[in-house]
Amino acid sequence: MKKAKDILFIIFRSVLGGMMLYGGVQKFQKPIPTPIEVVTKAENFKTPEKQETLQKILYINGAKQTGYFWQVLGVCELLFGFLLILQGTGFLGALFLLPITLHIFLFHVFLEADEIGELVQTGGLFFINIALVLKEHKRWKHLVWIQAFD
Repeated sequence: MKKAKDILFIIFRSVLGGMMLYGGVQKFQKPIPTPIEVVTKAENFKTPEKQETLQKILYINGAKQTGYFWQVLGVCELLFGFLLILQGTGFLGALFLLPITLHIFLFHVFLEADEIGELVQTGGLFFINIALVLKEHKRWKHLVWIQAFD
């Protein structure tokens, strides 16, 4: 049973780490659009029935327009995904990825709630991330456990 559990967590680390590596690489694949290109694209979605698409366009392109956030996110996904895949640094990678996977999941909850497949995928990645951190609870429980309860 322990061996099956160990294999499951290796699969979890590989899946989450692989997805983060893929996402990180994707952040650098396309050139960042100019502000004029973003406004032009957004103009096509000004009608009320296209408001959700407009929100996604403005949110993602706003992150890109900062000149640093999109790239920092990509570097973090690459670095933390790599840490997760490595044997000795898996816990550190999982811990650092937790806010990123939460953010990705909440993005899909609030801006793409109608995309059930993506909700399931991102929710699954967030669940895997939580499971990987909880698996190592002995490493960090002393940080959150109040001594009065011992």
